[in-house]
Parts: sequence; structure tokens; C-alpha cells
Amino acid sequence: MDTIYALATPPGKSGVAVIRISGPQAKTALAALNVALPLARTAKLATLKHNGVDIDRALVLWFPAPHSFTGEDCIELHIHGSRAIIQALFSLFATLPQFRTADPGEFSRRAFENGKMDLTEAEGLADLIDAETKEQHRLAMRQMQGELHHLYTSWRHQLIESMAFIEAYVDFPDENLPPSLAADFRNKIEMLAQEMQLHLADNRGQRLREGAKLVILGAPNAGKSSLLNYLTQADTAIVSPIPGTTRDTLSAHLDIAGYPVTLIDTAGIRSSSNPIEKEGVRRALENAKDADIRIVLLDGETYPQIPSELAEYTDNSLTVITKADLLKPLSSTLSISAKTGQGIPALLEQITQRLHTLMRPSESPALTRNRHRQHVEKSVISLLALLNAPQNTPPELHAENLRQAAHAVSALTSHIDLEDVLDHLFSQFCIGK
Repeated sequence: MDTIYALATPPGKSGVAVIRISGPQAKTALAALNVALPLARTAKLATLKHNGVDIDRALVLWFPAPHSFTGEDCIELHIHGSRAIIQALFSLFATLPQFRTADPGEFSRRAFENGKMDLTEAEGLADLIDAETKEQHRLAMRQMQGELHHLYTSWRHQLIESMAFIEAYVDFPDENLPPSLAADFRNKIEMLAQEMQLHLADNRGQRLREGAKLVILGAPNAGKSSLLNYLTQADTAIVSPIPGTTRDTLSAHLDIAGYPVTLIDTAGIRSSSNPIEKEGVRRALENAKDADIRIVLLDGETYPQIPSELAEYTDNSLTVITKADLLKPLSSTLSISAKTGQGIPALLEQITQRLHTLMRPSESPALTRNRHRQHVEKSVISLLALLNAPQNTPPELHAENLRQAAHAVSALTSHIDLEDVLDHLFSQFCIGK
């Protein structure tokens, strides 16, 4: 097996950079740098040199297998983040036998293959690296620390126990097993199927990982672009008194109370003969249909009139009156002013409440990916097939349903048949991870 090396920190000039080396020849790198092997897991300050030329003063750490991130012999060099130093070290490593640069995610893949983490924990690590908000970080940490692993492993063990019960019927047909055992077996399968179905029904973890879509709707000049600019604190959209200025969708990514949100400004909703404006309205309504949260803005200067084109979108939406700085206070309706900021905190509070409902995971382990959903669904289908089978169904068919259910659950954590699943997952990691 090759020994791999890569930066474990972002490329570019920095105060400190970390080079990670993993594989059977890792110690060779230190010998080439004229550095004695330090004590395991103890930082050592050393001068890195080659052919009598000093390269850098660095901290050197040695992690012997199997007690390392990858489960292999591993070296870390904490160097000064100079491009010249990094290049000098990489040029040296490239000359060493069986050394090569790491592929994206290869360190994590080796950790998986050496049993240092299962597939759900590896996915949690990928999500942790990609986390942009507090709640995404919280969810990724829970998964990386094995929350899903423990749940899916528990399901697998229950299925194996049930398979053993069926095997007893198959292998010892002449034994009179107590009827209560059969009832207990069925109850366990029913409870397990219900638990899996509840897991599938809770999509908050997956939505948190992917983010919520928040769409702003309104007639022309209702203040949509002004609200977008206020929330992004930037001139994201052109604001003009001329109706129909925005003719396409504009989007911005926000962190609202720790939740990832894609905020979308849309064309003003009205009837128009202009083909470009008509297309903008079509796109606006299309985005409104699949939005997680809709904010319908009503122009304060024409309120309480509601444009007919918007009437059907006010249900289950946040209806907001704009231009509050020009109006008398409205006690029963949320009103805002993007000019003064009036009412914006109250709007954000209502948005946050909806984001909590949509995305805040419960204390139970949260399903986070389509891959998880597909395998759990396969397992549920097999269990329901068993439960709904006629009473005279041969036990061998029950055993086959249990085997298929257990195989689907096993695929969630480690028992993967398709190599491209692993290739896809680990290719999403950065080079040094």
C-alpha cells in the first residue's frame, strides 16, 4: 500500500500549516528530514533539513498504528504556512519510494476501511466540515459521535435475533415451541417497523443539512427587494420606484438563528403582456409552490387590498404589511419598514419559530441523507411484507424477509456492496481529510 501525504489545512499562506502523512512508510519521511522519531502522541520541536539544508523548524507528531486517525502509522508536521516550505517538503516526499499525494477524502476513507469509523460517522464528519451554521454543526457532531450508528446497529441486532427465532422453527420443526414466543416475535417486528416509520417521517435532520427555502412574494413595488437588501445587509437587489424592476429571481444564503436559509426575491406578481415580465412572474410562483416558508408582502399604501394573484398564497404564509414608516400603527397585523428597520425583529422572530418547527432535530437520532432514507424504506417494506403475509406462509419466506431487512440496515453503516457509493462519499472531502 502507498503512503500518502497532503495538507490537512487550507492551501495558501498562513501562520501554521499541517501536513499529514499516513501509511506503512510514514516513518521514512522523518528519516529523510533528519528527524528522530518522537515519542508516540507527543509533540516534538525539530529542525527539518535535507541534504544539509534547513527547511523549517516544526512540531512533529507520531501516531503509530492502530492508534491514529486512519488506523495506520501517521505523521503530522506542524510547519510555518509558507508556500516555499510546503513545496520543498512535497518535492522531497515525491522522491520517496511508494509515496504519493493523497486523493480527496483518502485519509477518511482509510479510517473507514480500517474500522476507525463507520459510514454514518464518516458522513457526519463530511457534514461537520461543510457545516456553516450552529445547528448544522450541532447535528453533524451528533452523527459523527455515533448517534445514527448506535440506532442502526440496534436495529440490526434486533433483526438478527428475530432471524435466529425463525431459524429455530426451520431447523427444529418437530419441537413444540411455546405459542407465546411467536406472539412475542410478531410484537417485536411490529414495534421495530413502527420505529423505522417514525424515523422516516421526521425529515428535520435532512432539511437542516440541506437548508430551508424562504421566498418573498408581493406585487410590484411592495418592498420585496428592499427587504432582501435589509436582511442581507448588502445591495443584493436593485431598488427602484419603477414597477417591475425585478424580473428574475435573486437569491442569498443566510444564517438565521443558526439555521441555513436560501432567501429568494422574486418578480412582482401582476398580470402583464410583457413576455419577459410574464416569465419572471411564472418563476416567482413556481418558487412559491415549493418554498418551505413564504413571506407575502402587501403594500402598506394600498392595504387592505390584496392583489387577486396573491390571494391563494396567503394561506400558511407570513403576511406582512410594508412601508410601516408611512402608516399608522396596525395592532393586529405585522408591519415592517425596510427603511427604518421597524418590525424586522418581530418578522425574524416569526421566521425563526417556523425554522425551529421545520429543522430543529428532536433528541432522537435524525435521518440526514437520501441514502439513509432509501435503505430504511427497503427494510420497512420487507418487515411489512412479513407482517402482512398469510398465516400459512412458510417460515423460510419470513426468514428471507428478515434477511433483506437486515441487509438494508447493515448497508447504512458498513456492509456496502457498491464501490461507487464509497467513491462518491469520500470524494466530497477536502484533499487533506
